[in-house]
Amino acid sequence: MSTDTVRLDADRVDTTEQTQPYRACFAVRAAADPGSLPRILELFAKRGLVPSSVQARLTGDDEPALSVDLQVTGLEPQMVEILAESLRQIWVVERVLTAEVLPARAA
Repeated sequence: MSTDTVRLDADRVDTTEQTQPYRACFAVRAAADPGSLPRILELFAKRGLVPSSVQARLTGDDEPALSVDLQVTGLEPQMVEILAESLRQIWVVERVLTAEVLPARAA
């Protein structure tokens, strides 16, 4: 992915192309179990990945569940799918959704 950046100087306008890393988002719903979060994070750690953002919260009143949102930069789209499928194989995981964050385009 790339964006066009416009740099304004006193005498000229320079248009250069700047690349920004692909950022993948994972939304995971898992059982409200003490081992859920470590199991989810372990999948990334085993591949040497450090999420740029992790947020976990207990949701639901009748049937509590753990909602985990992760963001990881620098992944290829194919790796995102591999990670999502691997997350779905964890026995405490109920659902995995993925999304990509597109870099903003400069005017």
